Amino acid sequence: MKSSTSQLIPAAFAVLTFAAGCATATTENERPTSSAVAIPTAPAAPVVSDTSRRNANGTATASVAELDAPAAEATAATADPTAPSATEASAARAAEKKMTAADYKYQLARANVALRLNPKNSRALLERAKANSNLKNYKDASPDYAAALRYMRNNPDVYYNKGVNELMLKQYKAASNDFSGAVKYRPDDKEAFFGRGVAKMQMYQYKAAVSDFTRAINLDSLYADAIEYRGISYASYDRIKEARRDLEKAAKLNPEAEKSLRRYGKGNSLVRGGNK
Repeated sequence: MKSSTSQLIPAAFAVLTFAAGCATATTENERPTSSAVAIPTAPAAPVVSDTSRRNANGTATASVAELDAPAAEATAATADPTAPSATEASAARAAEKKMTAADYKYQLARANVALRLNPKNSRALLERAKANSNLKNYKDASPDYAAALRYMRNNPDVYYNKGVNELMLKQYKAASNDFSGAVKYRPDDKEAFFGRGVAKMQMYQYKAAVSDFTRAINLDSLYADAIEYRGISYASYDRIKEARRDLEKAAKLNPEAEKSLRRYGKGNSLVRGGNK
Protein backbone atom coordinates (compact mmCIF):
# COMPACT_ATOMS: atom_id res chain seq x y z
CA MET A 1 0.00 0.00 0.00
CA LYS A 2 1.41 3.36 -0.99
CA SER A 3 0.52 6.59 0.68
CA SER A 4 -0.62 9.72 -1.09
CA THR A 5 1.17 12.40 0.89
CA SER A 6 2.45 15.92 0.52
CA GLN A 7 4.14 18.26 2.99
CA LEU A 8 1.88 21.14 3.95
CA ILE A 9 2.56 24.14 6.15
CA PRO A 10 -0.65 25.13 7.93
CA ALA A 11 -1.91 28.67 7.45
CA ALA A 12 -2.93 29.28 11.05
CA PHE A 13 -0.78 29.46 14.18
CA ALA A 14 -1.23 27.18 17.14
CA VAL A 15 -2.49 28.27 20.53
CA LEU A 16 0.93 27.95 22.10
CA THR A 17 3.21 29.66 19.66
CA PHE A 18 2.83 28.30 16.17
CA ALA A 19 1.47 25.63 13.88
CA ALA A 20 3.04 22.28 13.17
CA GLY A 21 3.16 20.83 9.65
CA CYS A 22 2.49 17.20 8.81
CA ALA A 23 2.64 14.98 5.79
CA THR A 24 -0.92 14.67 4.62
CA ALA A 25 -3.18 13.36 1.92
CA THR A 26 -5.46 16.38 2.24
CA THR A 27 -5.30 19.88 0.90
CA GLU A 28 -4.38 22.71 3.24
CA ASN A 29 -7.98 23.92 3.26
CA GLU A 30 -9.07 20.53 4.59
CA ARG A 31 -6.81 20.81 7.61
CA PRO A 32 -8.63 20.74 10.94
CA THR A 33 -7.59 23.31 13.53
CA SER A 34 -6.03 22.12 16.75
CA SER A 35 -6.54 23.67 20.15
CA ALA A 36 -2.89 22.95 20.90
CA VAL A 37 -0.98 22.52 17.69
CA ALA A 38 -2.70 23.28 14.38
CA ILE A 39 -1.93 20.25 12.27
CA PRO A 40 -3.26 18.64 9.09
CA THR A 41 -4.29 15.04 8.88
CA ALA A 42 -1.79 12.23 9.07
CA PRO A 43 -0.02 10.32 6.32
CA ALA A 44 -1.15 6.90 5.29
CA ALA A 45 1.34 4.06 5.53
CA PRO A 46 1.63 0.29 5.39
CA VAL A 47 0.80 -1.53 8.58
CA VAL A 48 4.05 -2.96 9.94
CA SER A 49 5.50 -3.75 13.34
CA ASP A 50 5.27 -0.85 15.77
CA THR A 51 8.84 -1.48 16.83
CA SER A 52 10.20 -1.56 13.28
CA ARG A 53 8.29 0.97 11.22
CA ARG A 54 9.47 2.30 7.91
CA ASN A 55 8.54 5.59 6.37
CA ALA A 56 7.21 6.16 2.85
CA ASN A 57 10.73 5.92 1.42
CA GLY A 58 11.44 2.62 3.15
CA THR A 59 13.78 4.11 5.76
CA ALA A 60 13.56 2.61 9.23
CA THR A 61 12.12 4.91 11.88
CA ALA A 62 12.74 4.97 15.60
CA SER A 63 11.13 2.43 17.90
CA VAL A 64 8.31 3.44 20.25
CA ALA A 65 10.66 3.13 23.23
CA GLU A 66 13.05 5.57 21.56
CA LEU A 67 10.26 8.03 20.84
CA ASP A 68 8.93 7.88 24.40
CA ALA A 69 12.36 8.52 25.88
CA PRO A 70 12.72 12.10 27.15
CA ALA A 71 15.34 14.30 25.53
CA ALA A 72 18.83 13.69 26.86
CA GLU A 73 18.76 16.96 28.80
CA ALA A 74 15.86 15.73 30.94
CA THR A 75 17.83 14.32 33.85
CA ALA A 76 16.38 15.89 36.99
CA ALA A 77 13.64 14.08 38.87
CA THR A 78 11.53 17.09 39.79
CA ALA A 79 9.99 19.84 37.71
CA ASP A 80 11.02 23.47 37.86
CA PRO A 81 8.90 24.89 40.70
CA THR A 82 8.53 28.15 38.81
CA ALA A 83 6.97 26.47 35.77
CA PRO A 84 3.23 27.03 35.31
CA SER A 85 0.72 24.26 35.81
CA ALA A 86 -0.82 22.51 32.81
CA THR A 87 -3.94 24.66 33.15
CA GLU A 88 -1.90 27.84 33.36
CA ALA A 89 0.25 26.78 30.40
CA SER A 90 -2.83 26.05 28.29
CA ALA A 91 -4.27 29.48 29.11
CA ALA A 92 -0.97 31.14 28.20
CA ARG A 93 -0.97 29.31 24.87
CA ALA A 94 -4.48 30.53 24.15
CA ALA A 95 -3.44 34.09 24.94
CA GLU A 96 -0.40 33.85 22.69
CA LYS A 97 -2.57 32.70 19.81
CA LYS A 98 -4.31 36.08 19.90
CA MET A 99 -1.05 38.02 19.58
CA THR A 100 -0.20 39.78 16.32
CA ALA A 101 2.98 39.81 14.27
CA ALA A 102 3.72 43.22 15.78
CA ASP A 103 3.40 41.70 19.25
CA TYR A 104 5.85 38.94 18.34
CA LYS A 105 8.32 41.47 16.92
CA TYR A 106 8.09 43.48 20.14
CA GLN A 107 8.67 40.28 22.11
CA LEU A 108 11.73 39.58 19.95
CA ALA A 109 13.14 43.09 20.43
CA ARG A 110 12.59 42.91 24.18
CA ALA A 111 14.41 39.58 24.38
CA ASN A 112 17.30 40.93 22.32
CA VAL A 113 17.75 43.82 24.75
CA ALA A 114 17.76 41.45 27.74
CA LEU A 115 20.26 39.14 26.05
CA ARG A 116 22.65 41.98 25.26
CA LEU A 117 22.76 42.65 28.99
CA ASN A 118 23.04 38.96 29.90
CA PRO A 119 23.58 36.41 27.11
CA LYS A 120 22.78 33.58 29.56
CA ASN A 121 19.35 34.92 30.51
CA SER A 122 17.35 31.71 30.09
CA ARG A 123 13.93 33.39 30.14
CA ALA A 124 15.02 35.82 27.44
CA LEU A 125 16.41 32.96 25.36
CA LEU A 126 13.05 31.19 25.59
CA GLU A 127 11.15 34.38 24.79
CA ARG A 128 13.30 35.05 21.72
CA ALA A 129 12.91 31.47 20.55
CA LYS A 130 9.13 31.63 20.88
CA ALA A 131 9.00 34.99 19.12
CA ASN A 132 11.01 33.64 16.20
CA SER A 133 8.81 30.56 16.07
CA ASN A 134 5.69 32.70 15.89
CA LEU A 135 7.29 34.70 13.12
CA LYS A 136 8.00 31.41 11.30
CA ASN A 137 11.75 31.79 11.75
CA TYR A 138 11.96 28.19 12.92
CA LYS A 139 15.64 27.65 12.16
CA ASP A 140 16.54 30.86 13.99
CA ALA A 141 14.57 29.66 17.00
CA SER A 142 16.39 26.33 17.27
CA PRO A 143 19.69 27.48 18.84
CA ASP A 144 17.84 29.60 21.39
CA TYR A 145 15.69 26.66 22.44
CA ALA A 146 18.82 24.54 22.80
CA ALA A 147 20.53 27.26 24.86
CA ALA A 148 17.46 27.78 27.05
CA LEU A 149 17.34 24.06 27.71
CA ARG A 150 20.92 24.08 29.00
CA TYR A 151 19.81 26.40 31.78
CA MET A 152 16.29 25.02 32.34
CA ARG A 153 16.61 21.26 32.01
CA ASN A 154 13.56 20.55 34.17
CA ASN A 155 11.21 23.16 32.71
CA PRO A 156 8.33 21.59 30.74
CA ASP A 157 7.60 24.77 28.78
CA VAL A 158 11.02 24.71 27.14
CA TYR A 159 10.56 21.09 26.05
CA TYR A 160 7.05 21.71 24.75
CA ASN A 161 7.93 24.79 22.72
CA LYS A 162 11.09 23.18 21.39
CA GLY A 163 9.05 20.13 20.37
CA VAL A 164 6.55 22.15 18.37
CA ASN A 165 9.36 24.03 16.64
CA GLU A 166 10.89 20.69 15.68
CA LEU A 167 7.58 19.57 14.21
CA MET A 168 7.72 22.60 11.94
CA LEU A 169 11.24 21.64 10.92
CA LYS A 170 10.07 18.04 10.31
CA GLN A 171 12.44 16.76 12.99
CA TYR A 172 9.91 14.28 14.27
CA LYS A 173 12.02 12.05 16.48
CA ALA A 174 13.53 15.07 18.23
CA ALA A 175 10.03 16.50 18.64
CA SER A 176 8.78 13.27 20.19
CA ASN A 177 11.68 13.20 22.64
CA ASP A 178 11.08 16.80 23.65
CA PHE A 179 7.35 16.25 24.15
CA SER A 180 8.39 13.29 26.30
CA GLY A 181 10.50 15.70 28.32
CA ALA A 182 7.49 17.97 28.70
CA VAL A 183 5.25 15.21 30.05
CA LYS A 184 8.02 13.95 32.33
CA TYR A 185 7.87 17.22 34.23
CA ARG A 186 4.19 18.02 33.62
CA PRO A 187 2.38 14.69 33.23
CA ASP A 188 -1.06 16.31 32.98
CA ASP A 189 -0.22 18.41 29.92
CA LYS A 190 -2.72 17.13 27.37
CA GLU A 191 -1.26 19.26 24.59
CA ALA A 192 2.19 17.70 25.04
CA PHE A 193 0.67 14.23 24.65
CA PHE A 194 -1.17 15.46 21.58
CA GLY A 195 2.04 16.85 20.09
CA ARG A 196 3.89 13.61 20.71
CA GLY A 197 1.06 11.71 19.06
CA VAL A 198 1.36 13.89 15.99
CA ALA A 199 5.12 13.32 15.81
CA LYS A 200 4.49 9.57 15.93
CA MET A 201 1.88 9.81 13.17
CA GLN A 202 4.50 11.47 11.02
CA MET A 203 6.72 8.43 11.53
CA TYR A 204 3.85 6.01 10.83
CA GLN A 205 3.71 4.85 14.43
CA TYR A 206 -0.09 4.86 14.43
CA LYS A 207 -0.68 2.48 17.31
CA ALA A 208 1.74 4.42 19.48
CA ALA A 209 0.03 7.65 18.41
CA VAL A 210 -3.32 6.22 19.52
CA SER A 211 -1.83 5.68 22.97
CA ASP A 212 -0.76 9.33 23.24
CA PHE A 213 -4.05 10.69 21.94
CA THR A 214 -5.85 8.45 24.44
CA ARG A 215 -3.77 9.89 27.28
CA ALA A 216 -4.68 13.39 26.12
CA ILE A 217 -8.37 12.41 26.00
CA ASN A 218 -8.15 10.90 29.48
CA LEU A 219 -7.05 14.34 30.67
CA ASP A 220 -9.82 16.09 28.74
CA SER A 221 -12.70 13.96 27.51
CA LEU A 222 -13.85 16.77 25.17
CA TYR A 223 -10.47 17.31 23.52
CA ALA A 224 -11.84 17.35 19.98
CA ASP A 225 -8.54 17.41 18.13
CA ALA A 226 -7.11 14.47 20.05
CA ILE A 227 -10.33 12.51 19.42
CA GLU A 228 -10.16 13.35 15.71
CA TYR A 229 -6.52 12.38 15.30
CA ARG A 230 -7.02 9.20 17.26
CA GLY A 231 -9.78 8.35 14.82
CA ILE A 232 -7.50 8.98 11.86
CA SER A 233 -4.81 6.84 13.47
CA TYR A 234 -7.29 4.00 14.03
CA ALA A 235 -8.32 4.19 10.38
CA SER A 236 -4.69 3.90 9.35
CA TYR A 237 -4.54 0.33 10.63
CA ASP A 238 -8.08 -0.73 9.83
CA ARG A 239 -9.71 -0.26 13.23
CA ILE A 240 -12.71 1.12 11.37
CA LYS A 241 -15.31 0.83 14.12
CA GLU A 242 -13.12 2.75 16.57
CA ALA A 243 -12.16 5.25 13.88
CA ARG A 244 -15.73 6.08 13.01
CA ARG A 245 -16.73 6.33 16.67
CA ASP A 246 -13.99 8.88 17.33
CA LEU A 247 -14.52 10.84 14.14
CA GLU A 248 -18.27 11.10 14.71
CA LYS A 249 -17.68 12.38 18.24
CA ALA A 250 -15.03 14.82 17.03
CA ALA A 251 -17.40 16.17 14.38
CA LYS A 252 -20.02 16.85 17.04
CA LEU A 253 -17.46 18.77 19.09
CA ASN A 254 -15.85 20.56 16.15
CA PRO A 255 -17.66 20.89 12.80
CA GLU A 256 -14.29 21.04 11.00
CA ALA A 257 -13.75 17.38 11.89
CA GLU A 258 -16.61 16.47 9.56
CA LYS A 259 -14.05 16.56 6.73
CA SER A 260 -11.97 13.89 8.44
CA LEU A 261 -15.10 11.84 9.09
CA ARG A 262 -15.98 11.89 5.39
CA ARG A 263 -12.44 11.07 4.36
CA TYR A 264 -11.47 8.43 6.92
CA GLY A 265 -14.67 7.22 8.52
CA LYS A 266 -15.54 4.57 5.93
CA GLY A 267 -12.38 2.54 6.04
CA ASN A 268 -8.73 2.41 5.19
CA SER A 269 -9.44 2.78 1.47
CA LEU A 270 -9.99 6.46 2.17
CA VAL A 271 -6.71 6.69 4.01
CA ARG A 272 -5.02 5.39 0.89
CA GLY A 273 -6.31 8.43 -0.89
CA GLY A 274 -5.00 8.82 -4.42
CA ASN A 275 -4.39 5.11 -5.03
CA LYS A 276 -8.02 4.37 -5.85
